[in-house]
Amino acid sequence: MLLAAETIWGALRGLETFSQLVGRDENGMYYINETEIVDFPRFPHRGLLLDTSRHYLPLKAILETLDVMAYNKFNVFHWHIVDDPSFPYESSTFPELSKQGAFNAMTHVYTASDVRSVIEYARLRGIRVIAEFDTPGHTLSWGPGAPGLLTPCYVGQGPSGVYGPINPIVNSTYQFVTSLFQEISAVFPDFYLHLGGDEVDFTCWKSNPEIRAFMVQMGLGQDYKKLESFYIQRLLDIVSSLGKGYIVWQEVFDNDVKLRPDTIIHVWKENDLQYLNEIANVTRSGYRALLSAPWYLNRISYGQDWIKAYKVEPLMFEGSPEQKALVIGGEACMWGEYVDVTNLTPRLWPRAGAVAERLWSNETVGNVQDAYARLAEFRCTLLGRGVQAQPLYVGYCEHEFDEGGKLSSRSPPSRGVGFNGVYLGEETSVAAVPQIWDRCDCCPSMAGIAVLEMAFS
Repeated sequence: MLLAAETIWGALRGLETFSQLVGRDENGMYYINETEIVDFPRFPHRGLLLDTSRHYLPLKAILETLDVMAYNKFNVFHWHIVDDPSFPYESSTFPELSKQGAFNAMTHVYTASDVRSVIEYARLRGIRVIAEFDTPGHTLSWGPGAPGLLTPCYVGQGPSGVYGPINPIVNSTYQFVTSLFQEISAVFPDFYLHLGGDEVDFTCWKSNPEIRAFMVQMGLGQDYKKLESFYIQRLLDIVSSLGKGYIVWQEVFDNDVKLRPDTIIHVWKENDLQYLNEIANVTRSGYRALLSAPWYLNRISYGQDWIKAYKVEPLMFEGSPEQKALVIGGEACMWGEYVDVTNLTPRLWPRAGAVAERLWSNETVGNVQDAYARLAEFRCTLLGRGVQAQPLYVGYCEHEFDEGGKLSSRSPPSRGVGFNGVYLGEETSVAAVPQIWDRCDCCPSMAGIAVLEMAFS
């Protein structure tokens, strides 16, 4: 066989395509049909968000998810690592953040070694790791380990003992944020950090007399969006000074914060397709956009809900070709309110594959019946690779999981239908000639890699 690609990452995608071409006949012989595929992604950013604050996900679960992301040609792992419920990131600069803010400071944290493992494991699979540290809201878990960082809430004339978002009016806040993001910028090598900026509850700020006085002093009136923008602008200046780019949730754009031209706006509010208007507004202003609004996979419903995700067209908004070129892709999101290691994998897969194909394949690839056939076959492939992916509908796979969670099979798997841009016959240039492997116990995809290695030697 021959595989040609412009980059090593394209070669990795081609290897994945090749592995999905391998079939096995009734006699247990591995084979590949003669074929030629010319393939490339439609969008450069094809991401998956995991939330490790609302439920801690063990390192093994994250690494296994990265494997399946690579099978689906996702190339960005958006690590929503901390939030209100817990602070599992073990900071070397502020160790008390995880000691006081993690669910369990001994067992439910990500050490420096864990983070390095995730970043390197992802890199070897052609996946970028973009960390999100969301402020000024979603920071309640930060408070115990950083006294003075959060805003004291008031009831009447006195403090209530409850805390709200980060306090934006004291200099110590920005000293803390500068030191923390200096560390984060060094730990996570990707050019971009996700800075959040969403869902800031102004109730606590409004109750605090010092903040109200600051609002008057700064001429902000009673518009607390302007106070939020005051904080966000200083944060963005800090991150820019560290040589990093940033991604923010759409509220930052909506609130007219002054942004650098290379800012990426992450659109997440669904609102009955209003997200398309939001993308139009973002791109009209010259900013690049990421779409997640229709792809919150933590939301489940009875039936084949993957179809709704599959039928999304990210560029179906009124705008110029220049605007549509600013939509760089999207992310499937798995928020963790009701998701932990026990149900992460079956809830993600193969449903996330529908998003992956939408972000990879040409917009003309949209027939739901064809997609079902590919996705159902790919689900069987995932079972064959040890991934406990849930079924799409009635049917069976040659490989099934038994009650102990291990594969059981009475006959070899049927392979050969690709998924996620592995739309055979349409979509790294791969030209393959017929190959037959002797019957063996080795993984078909590993056999394919061996042939490729010989071809390049």
